[in-house]
Amino acid sequence: MDRQEKERVVEELTERLRSSETLIVSDYRGLTMTQIDGLRGELLKHGAQFAVVKNTLTRRAAEAAGADALLAFLEGPSAIAFLETGGDPVAVAKALGDAARTTRVLAVRGGVLAGKPITGTDVDNLAKLPATEVLRAQLVGALAAPMATVVGIFNAPLRDLVGVLEARIDQLGTNDAKEEETNG
Repeated sequence: MDRQEKERVVEELTERLRSSETLIVSDYRGLTMTQIDGLRGELLKHGAQFAVVKNTLTRRAAEAAGADALLAFLEGPSAIAFLETGGDPVAVAKALGDAARTTRVLAVRGGVLAGKPITGTDVDNLAKLPATEVLRAQLVGALAAPMATVVGIFNAPLRDLVGVLEARIDQLGTNDAKEEETNG
């Protein structure tokens, strides 16, 4: 790779690092090209691009982009999953975790989540979270339950009043029927 090519790669990496608030670094040593391509396809479904990077060029790009937290993860063969805007970090962490379990070769080192450094253990914990849709449904359920209770509390006196009125109407109807029997 000549000097101009290296400069172009550093510029591209710098731009990617500036535009990605979330990225996950892995050691891909031992993966076949077929496995890497399969992982790339899976990560694309969840809004992430998987790129094998040269550490020296990535260090230069990280320093230029102000992504110093990334430098700690650049030891040995490195690949980075760059999350695009709207990408699902939980799904990406799950895909990388699944690949690590099935291949027994890929090792997740850590990364940056919303601009904050995270460890490989943090990525594993992220992968254990339910899917985004499930989390949203749980949140809606948690918010709706107290509101339903409040509505029930406000409706209870009205229900009780209706019940009392219906009982009184039935009682008056029964009394009128008894009066007709005794008069008739």
